[in-house]
Amino acid sequence: MNVKQLFDLKGRVALVTGGSRGLGLQMAEALGEMGARLALTARKKDELDKAVAHLKAMGIEATAWVCDLGKREQIAPVLEQILAKLGKVDILVNNAGATWGAPAEDHPIEGWDKLVNLNLTGAFLVAQLVGRKSMIPAKWGRIINIASVAGLQASDPRVVRTVAYNATKHGVVGLTRQLAAEWGEHGITVNAICPGFFPSKMTKATLDTLGEMVRDVTPTRRLGNDEDLKGLVVLLASEASRHITGQAIAVDGGAMLI
Repeated sequence: MNVKQLFDLKGRVALVTGGSRGLGLQMAEALGEMGARLALTARKKDELDKAVAHLKAMGIEATAWVCDLGKREQIAPVLEQILAKLGKVDILVNNAGATWGAPAEDHPIEGWDKLVNLNLTGAFLVAQLVGRKSMIPAKWGRIINIASVAGLQASDPRVVRTVAYNATKHGVVGLTRQLAAEWGEHGITVNAICPGFFPSKMTKATLDTLGEMVRDVTPTRRLGNDEDLKGLVVLLASEASRHITGQAIAVDGGAMLI
């Protein structure tokens, strides 16, 4: 295979959870641009409709399903619908997630439960179902879990206090490694992307007040932008990454080095 063939996603079906906006939509754009057919899930139908229209304007085939992955009873029925309509899922981008800011000593248990249910349990259940019903039988698959640099180290409490978020993202990294170990024999690779600070709805409040501080301690002196995850997600979704698995890759401008 030449290099273009290694990265070509024509004929592949990619499921992007939390794919209606932000980083999820950016990664969906990249996968679609390389030829994949897309399935998107998110909680809000209006945002999904806008995302599908946006992708179709780019010439990308996309369909969408409303699903709250924090409610486990919704997951299997939606996955069954996606598989019935599209026939398979070759690429899974487990992107849906949330955060909750509070000092550890005051963190409400309902916030902890919400993040565990969505960020960790939801990601596992989607991967389990897609793996069992599509990837393992096909002997090929690419699972890309969106973790965070907060899943690789502690966060500076001067910037954020997000104990549940950090705990769940560390869990996503552990989930990535274990699935990679168990499913490699089936031709499935499992990797995690760990973004640093990217402008998004989730990070807006922090960056509005501390954005300059974050830039100052980042070697590249910048935040992530709309294109900075696209190349990596295509690599990890393609045949080019067949010998890369179980990795947690920081995309943070080198901030973890400091």
